[in-house]
Amino acid sequence: MDALTRKSYELRRDIIEMIHKSEAGHVGGDLSVIDILTVLYFDVMNVNPDNFKDENHDRFLLSKGHCADALFVVLGEKGFFDKQRAIDTFSQYQSEFIGHPNTDVNGVEINSGSLGHGLAVGVGMALAAKMDDRTYRTYVVLGDGEMAEGSNYEAMMAARQYRLDNLCATVDLNGLQISGTTDQVMSSALLAEKFASFGWNVIEAEDGNNCAQLVEAYKKAAACKGKPSVVIAHTVKGKGVSFMENEKKWHHGVMTQEEYERAVKDIEEVLA
Repeated sequence: MDALTRKSYELRRDIIEMIHKSEAGHVGGDLSVIDILTVLYFDVMNVNPDNFKDENHDRFLLSKGHCADALFVVLGEKGFFDKQRAIDTFSQYQSEFIGHPNTDVNGVEINSGSLGHGLAVGVGMALAAKMDDRTYRTYVVLGDGEMAEGSNYEAMMAARQYRLDNLCATVDLNGLQISGTTDQVMSSALLAEKFASFGWNVIEAEDGNNCAQLVEAYKKAAACKGKPSVVIAHTVKGKGVSFMENEKKWHHGVMTQEEYERAVKDIEEVLA
């Protein structure tokens, strides 16, 4: 097992512990997006606790902010704060580790989670870098259900208009949202074609939970000049926990003690 994949499963174990302790969170989406976050933070992006206040650190926006639990364990692992404190206090009274990213948490760029806003903010950050002659790149992670929000398409137009090749979006395309499948609610089947029609460089990761594929996808994005890039990551909701995979009920759900133990066992078997 390569180092990034191992780290992603270790972080899955942290997510399961965090959600079980708090009896809150969005476990299905956390488990689908964690490989993306792992690759970005531990292979791709130039951001860490030492350079976070520097103007040229790479920006990251979790537009699908309800998966903040996954972001918090990644930021904790990266050293922005004590990870165990985040695990122990998530969604508890007076904790800064609440259900969506917020700037009280070190390493978080913006308050996010009102779906459809992240890409527009990312466009602004990428445009600011161009105007100020900065070298940082901006990365935005969106959910496939979130792509029903019209503000995304205004942002897509603006990103191409301003030739924001320093902007990379990722769609965590797991096919499920709170109301059912994305095909039932608002189909995401043609997302690649939609982004392409707006003038974006489209890169598809057929296995969006495969860290090696994601590494290659982000290399292609960084090499593209003259237009923004999007990685369409075909993921599995609940990836890594057998009884959660592709199950809508685990968009958010509280595990019993037995389910928690089964989830940990599934992850430990991969890590063994």
